[in-house]
Order: sequence, then structure tokens, then C-alpha cells
Amino acid sequence: MTEPRLTAIVARVSTMREVAALAGVSGKTVSRVINDDRYVSAEVRERVQRAIAELAYVPNMLSQTFRTGRDNAIGVAVPDLADPFFGAVVQAVTERARERSVAVLITSLGSRPQDEQPAAESLLRRHIAGLIVAPTSDDHRYLQPWRAGTAFVFIDRPPRHLAADAVVQDDAGGARAAVEHLLANGHRRIAFIGWDLTLTTIQHRRDGYRAALRSAGVPPDHRLERVLDPAVGPSAALAALSEVADPPTAIFSADSQTSIALVPELHARRNRGLALVSFGDFPMAAALRPSVSVVDQDPAALGDAAAERLFTRVDHPTRRLRRQIVMPVRLQVRQSSARPRVR
Repeated sequence: MTEPRLTAIVARVSTMREVAALAGVSGKTVSRVINDDRYVSAEVRERVQRAIAELAYVPNMLSQTFRTGRDNAIGVAVPDLADPFFGAVVQAVTERARERSVAVLITSLGSRPQDEQPAAESLLRRHIAGLIVAPTSDDHRYLQPWRAGTAFVFIDRPPRHLAADAVVQDDAGGARAAVEHLLANGHRRIAFIGWDLTLTTIQHRRDGYRAALRSAGVPPDHRLERVLDPAVGPSAALAALSEVADPPTAIFSADSQTSIALVPELHARRNRGLALVSFGDFPMAAALRPSVSVVDQDPAALGDAAAERLFTRVDHPTRRLRRQIVMPVRLQVRQSSARPRVR
């Protein structure tokens, strides 16, 4: 009995040269279409795409990496992926990258400044085309050797000791709007509470807080400015504020993490009459009674703007652009009774 013959069926892989020949263009033009070069005409682009579909051509991204020295990928590095704010930023970047068929490599930097460099460099060693980073350290000179082949865009906080693009928010303006809202509702003793004054975002929000007070003729009282100790949370700060001769009737919280820590402590202390405005929305802020007014950030818009700038830098590395983009923020008033209690 004759043994059955096993026939190997090998699918033939089309080449870029065949796509170019079918479309009547050069191989370089095919490459430009694949890389979404804006200078290719619509008619040529359509012919090339039709040829790619007809031949079922799949671009060899590995060979492209060897040829250009860069992978068809970008990196995103944020302090905490579990943070809803940074999660929304990453989602927006990923959606924009998907439109270009670009992969996104993501890493968490953590909260310790010394962890930023090794985490960022773990992405850079993969020869990514660009990196979007929300920094935690205050010195970014370590990125200088990587600038030759990689585009950088900083988000939320600008870089230090490095000239690079940054997409930030109007921290001072948002803080000023929040404090002006409290002032308009009769508050004159307004406390400032935040986690980390080493961060430029928190510094700018404190600047906006002080500017609003001065504009209203209320001298800033440094006894009302408190930095939370992560080891003990907000209890010590609130206790110290309650011991001030003329205690505050309202609190401006400099970030959503502070607000999340403050709310249960305020309720436990039965400080329901102490008005609170938060820079940054947080879960359940609208459902609380009274609900919490917030400076509403738009992390999706932040991520989208950062991705757009990064891809512009990748496509046109020598184009002259202003380095910093400031995104607007909006005060969302929720409290029905923000006026101070009569003592």
C-alpha cells in the first residue's frame, strides 16, 4: 500500500516592489503611503492602497526597524496606571496611535523620583520612535543621549534641564477660578491643602490660590497652607487648621488624591459645613451631599494633544514649533450651599 504524500502549502508573500509595479509608482511612494505621509496625493494613495489590498501585502515592520533604526512604536510613561486621570490619558494616546497602526508600549513610573530614569530607559532601549512621559523627577538630563533618534513630549508637568515639548494644563488659572468661586460665596478664610509641593503643578496651583486671595484684598495666611503627610493622611493637617485662631470655612484641595483623602475625614469629623473645592474630579464627587465642586481637567484632550505633537515631531523633526501647549481647565460648580456658616 502506497504511503499518502504530505504536500506542504506555502502561501506566497507579496513584496513592496510588486505593490509599486501594480500601482505604477516607486517603492519609495509605497513606503510613504504605508507611513501615512501627508504629501502623497489622494489619487496616488488610493492606487497604492488598492494594490496593497489586491496583493494582500503585509509591510515587513521588522525590516523597517533595521532600516530606520526605530521601531513602529511609541512609549507612554505615567506615574500610576491605576489613576483614572492617567488611564484616560493613555487611552487617548492609544486611540490616536491606532489610527496610524502604531503600537504603544506603556510603563508605570511610580511615585519615587529615582524610579523614573530606569523605567523610561527600559522603553527607550526598544528603539521606540517617541516617548510621552508624565515626569516624577526634577532632572531630565538623562534623556539627552536619546534625543538623536527619539521624539519626546512631556505631559502634565514640563521637563527640567531639558528642552522638549510639553502639554500642560492651566494650573494657576484653574486654582484661581476655584478660589474666586469660594470668595464670591462669602469665604475669606480659605485653606490650601496638597500632597507634594515639590511638583510644579502643585506650586502653580498654590500660586493661583494666593493670586485670587490678593485680588480680593485678602492677605494669604501661611498658617492655612498645609502639605499632607502620606504616613498620617489629612488628620494632622485638619487638626492644625482647627487650632488656628480664625479657622478656615473652606478648603481648596490642590489635587484629586488630596480630595479623596479629605472627604471621609471631613465627614468623620462632622465638618459638613466646611466647603471644599477640588482641583481635579474624583469618583463620587458629584454624588456626595453636599456634592463637591471641581476644577474639571480633560485628560483625554491632554493625551490627544500630546499624541498629535509627538507624531508631528516624528514626521517633521526639524519643524519649528512652540515648545509648550497649555490646555484650558473649567470650574464645574456643584455645591448648592457653599456659603460659610454664621458663627
